[in-house]
Formats: sequence, structure tokens, C-alpha cells
Amino acid sequence: MFDLELLRSFVSVVDSGGFTRAGERVHKTQSTVSQQIKRLEDDIGRPLLIRTGRTVSLTEDGERLLSYARRMLALAEEARDVMARPAAEGAVRLGIPEDFAAYRLTELLANFTRARPGLRLDVQADQSTNLRRALERGDLDLALLKRAAGEKGGIAVWPERIHWVTSKMHPVDLTCHSVPLIGFPAGCLYRAGAIHAIEAAGRNWHMAYSSSSLAGIQAAVAAGLGLSILSEMAIQPGHRILTAKDGFAPIDKTEMALVAAPEASPATLRLADTLADFCNTVQAKAA
Repeated sequence: MFDLELLRSFVSVVDSGGFTRAGERVHKTQSTVSQQIKRLEDDIGRPLLIRTGRTVSLTEDGERLLSYARRMLALAEEARDVMARPAAEGAVRLGIPEDFAAYRLTELLANFTRARPGLRLDVQADQSTNLRRALERGDLDLALLKRAAGEKGGIAVWPERIHWVTSKMHPVDLTCHSVPLIGFPAGCLYRAGAIHAIEAAGRNWHMAYSSSSLAGIQAAVAAGLGLSILSEMAIQPGHRILTAKDGFAPIDKTEMALVAAPEASPATLRLADTLADFCNTVQAKAA
């Protein structure tokens, strides 16, 4: 195995053209550099330099070794640089509801990852039912979930404000025989709540429009295709909120819960703190 210190002195002698200038480059005396070259030659068993007065030139073996020496020193320097960098924080797999994904959360997550170059963040925006299953399967490390109020578990919990909405420009006839509903596919908390409320009021209903995209649901409501339930932050200027005076009572209470997987990593818990601060701020502004 080659001694990198000896190789460094060897390259310095070649590049500077002599032992004295090489010693200055590696901060050693001329005699020390000379001894190191002698040790290197002894280790290899062949002469590497031809000494002529104060100048030196390479033997054929020295010329052959020089290219390897440069590559080994460069590789050692690269390894040193890599090891000097901050240790990677690994990956955090985060699940968020789609309406939160569109509500300044992408900017928050981008700032979080920019401050931690060693962290890889994988984000899944989906229905809370799917996020909960992914968390239980171990496919997510952290999730912001919508759920019925009062459920157990979670790092932090916030009450959620949800409303019945119709189109402002093309409102649905609220006296119609069958209420046209707009919602996410089956399994959505809002969809189940809307159906339960309509049936509890003794009215008929039908799904007029179903979409797995929040943008699709928002557009369908604005166009007047039906009624829907949306969180306060997902309501747009083209929507009108319906109240009990319109014959639509408030929906059963729901909440947002921040839930982490068991044995969450330090990076996951740091992200959880960041999300909790964000949600606290959103709640304070809405109050």
C-alpha cells in the first residue's frame, strides 16, 4: 500500500523541479523530502528520480508512477471533502391533503428542504383515507390528516372549518327533488358527511360530479354542477357558502391531525414541528 504522504512529496518534487522548492510546498525541510523520496524508492524497489545537481528528472518508472500518484492524491482529496460535509439526514415521506398542498404549504416545504441539503423529502398529496392507510403500512413517516373530531392519537390537532358551497354565478336550485352533490370518490370524509347530512334531513341526493382532484371539484362547484363541502381554505371567489338559513345545517365537526409513524426520525420530528407552527398560524389568522 502506498503512503500518501510520500506520494505527495514525490509529486511536489516533480512539479517544482527540485527538493528545496518541493520542501517549501509541503512545508518540510529539503532533507526530509529527500528522505521521503528515498523511502518511496525503497518501498517500490526502483529509482524514480535522476538527480543532477539541484535539478531532478523522472526515470521511466518514476514517469509511470506519477500519473497514478496524481490520481490517488486526487481521490484522497475527494474522499476528504465528501466526509467533511454534513451527514445526510436521510428521507422523510410526508402525506398531506390536497387543499393543504395548494395553500402555501409547498413554499414552506421548499424552504424546509433548502435549509437541509442532506434531507430528501417525498410528498404525497391525497385523500386522508389513503394517507392514513399509507401511514399504517409504513409507507409514510408523517401525515397531516382530516378526521372526525375527537379521535385519539397525533402530535397536534386543530378543529377544521368546513362549509356547504354552491356557485355564486350559477347557484343550484335548493328546492330541487334530488340534491346534486359534488365530491371526491367514495371513502372521502367530506363526501360521507355530505351524504349523511342530506339523508338526515330526509332529502334525496345523487352524485352529479365526482373527481379525485380538488381543482376539478372547485371548478364543478363554480360552474353550478352541484353542491359540495369544502374546507374554508379551499373555498374560491366563485363559490357561495350555504348556511342553515338555506336549509343546510353545519356538517359534523372534523379536525386536522398531525400524525407521525412510530419511532419517527429526528428529521421527521423537526418537520412535524415546522408543520405544527404553520397550522397554528393558519388557525390564529382564521380565528
